[in-house]
This record gives sequence, C-alpha cells and structure tokens, in this order.
Amino acid sequence: MEVIIPSDWADAAESIVSASLPPPVVFICGPKNSGKSTFSRYLLNALLPRYGRVGYLDTDVGQPDFSPPGCVSLTLVKETISDLMNPCTRATERFFYLGDISSKSNPEAYLDFTFRLYDYFIKQYHQLDEPNDPGNTVLPLIINTPGWVKGTGFDLLVEMLRYISPTLVVQIHISLRSKNLPVGTFWLDANQQELHKVPIVVLDSARRNIKNESILVQKDARHMRDQRLFDYFKQCFPNNLNILTNKELARALAAVSPYVVPFSKVKVIHLHCQVPSSEIFHSLNATIVGLAVSSDVPAKSMSKIPPCVGLGIVRAIDVIKGLLYVITPVPFCILQKVDLLLQGFIEIPSGFLQVRGCVSPYLATNVLHKFLNEDL
Repeated sequence: MEVIIPSDWADAAESIVSASLPPPVVFICGPKNSGKSTFSRYLLNALLPRYGRVGYLDTDVGQPDFSPPGCVSLTLVKETISDLMNPCTRATERFFYLGDISSKSNPEAYLDFTFRLYDYFIKQYHQLDEPNDPGNTVLPLIINTPGWVKGTGFDLLVEMLRYISPTLVVQIHISLRSKNLPVGTFWLDANQQELHKVPIVVLDSARRNIKNESILVQKDARHMRDQRLFDYFKQCFPNNLNILTNKELARALAAVSPYVVPFSKVKVIHLHCQVPSSEIFHSLNATIVGLAVSSDVPAKSMSKIPPCVGLGIVRAIDVIKGLLYVITPVPFCILQKVDLLLQGFIEIPSGFLQVRGCVSPYLATNVLHKFLNEDL
C-alpha cells in the first residue's frame, strides 16, 4: 500500500536533514498508533543520502522495527526502507532481551538497556577521538519510542529524555487530545527549561478521515508480533529453501536438527519471576530464550544482564541426560561462547506448534551440533 506523506511531515524531515552539524539525535514520541514508526522510517530514509548510515535506537519492545518482540535494539541502517508501514528484520548492531512486550514488568531493566545502547552509540559513532580521521564519521541517531505515554509509561519517557538530552524532539499528536503528551519540554523543571532550549516539532498523525482529523487505526498486535518471530526464525534456513508461508516454516522448524546444550554449561536467568532450583530447566521447555555471553559484561558490572547474540527456541529437555535442545539462527561459531539463557514472557507462536503429522514437533530426534561441550 502506497503511503502518502503529509506535507508537514516532509517539511519537518527536510529541515532536520538540512540543519547544520553536528548530526542530530532525534527523539520521536507520541501515543500508540499515531505514526511514530512510519515517521521514524521516513526520516531515516531522508537522512541516509547525507550520512550514509543512520543509527536507530528502538525502545518499543512490543512493536519493534528491526528486531524480534521483547527486545531493545540499536541498528545501523545503510539501505533505504522500501516499506514505511511495516517492520522488517535486519541485523542489529546490539540488542538486549527484555523478554516482554511491555516495559511494565521491569522498568528498571528497560531503562538500563536503553541507556546502555545509547551510551554505546555515542561512544562508537557520535564522538570523534580523532576528528581528522576521514574514516571516522559522526552519525545521526533516531530514537523510536512506545505509545505508552500515561502513568508509568510517561515517567519512563521523562527518564529517557533527561538521560539522552536529544538535540530535537518530535511529538506526534492524534485528534483525541487527552491521549497526547504535554506540549513543550515537559520533562524539564522550570529552571531547566530556561537553561536548555530543546527544539520541539509537533506533527499531526498522518492518518486522517474526510474531516481532516487524525484517527486511531487498530492493529492486530499479536499477529504482528508472531510475524516478527516467524521472520526471525526463518533465518535458520538458507534463502534458497524458498519458505513462503508460516505453515511451511512451522514444518521446517519441526524437522530441523537442533543444537544440544548440557545443563552444566549454561546458567539460566529468569528475567521477571523466581523459579525453584529444581524446576529451572523444566521451565525452559518449549520457550523462547535470549542467548548471551557472560563475558560480554565488564567485570565491574557483573550484576548487569549482557547484550544478546540472538534468540533460540528450547525445543525439548532431557532431564535424565541433563540436555537442552535448541533451535536458533545464530551461527555455530558464536553459539560456542554462549553460557547464559535468558527467559522472559515471550511465547512461541501457536503456529509453530500446530504441525499436522507431527505428534510433538518439539521433541528432539536428531542433533545438528553439540555446542559448549565438544567432549559430550
């Protein structure tokens, strides 16, 4: 479907692109279904010709653009996005697995992940240690946020704005005014507002009715999340396998040879609940987990959750032998380093489990590789 970009959106993007250096850090916010992601992608495409690469910090764990649901991610985008309305799977620069479709379950971890990704981007791509190095280019950053803008969601936005201190804030409003964020630098107190003049661009939602009023468009959020997971785990197979439908992918996942993981070689971290030690590995059966490497966290911050190298499906467990069977698109050379499994609330889509002709598609019958223990 062709997207008609309103003139005020186009003017706003053009003014951001043509502004003088340094490259902008743009914070995009507004209520759900207002068009934040669509404008973010449009702005990203507009910035690419000038900078070649654009950083994209996606903090919407329920409807992310480039990563699977449940993740806070940073992506360096090099190619224009052809479909402004729908997300697409792309390799992320770095991501953290929150393990939920909302920050409500663990707002502290959510903010920690967001701030660490922002700090990483600033250090790697926005601050020049050697300004005269032609290969050292400062990049712009787009920060896309969730549509939860009331109560705790509002408080989280305030914390993010105060920490990040963007060079520009874009607010997108809808016709139902009570749903919108306050106008102005609402995250600053009166004294700070005098000291910090932050440019704010207020745009109306692009979705309008015949009376020229913005309207809310109801999305099938669950279907969109399931599709994101289908797209992610489709990467388990080569492109020439020509998997075109979700049913075909479900059958392929049921037939693929999993990796085997000894209990003794991994530590399980339950992100949002406590599980009795006797049930830790039982609780992983038929779940989606984040795969991480403990050494990716500095020694002084060992209490922090490390970034993930990817996600996996725990296809089965063998308690007697002490083995887990895992399906993942993460390359074997990286899997050998994995020693942490992060379990949250992200569920396997029901379409993965409904495979006609398979008594139980997640019973392990064959093994592709034995990672983490070559002597097994």
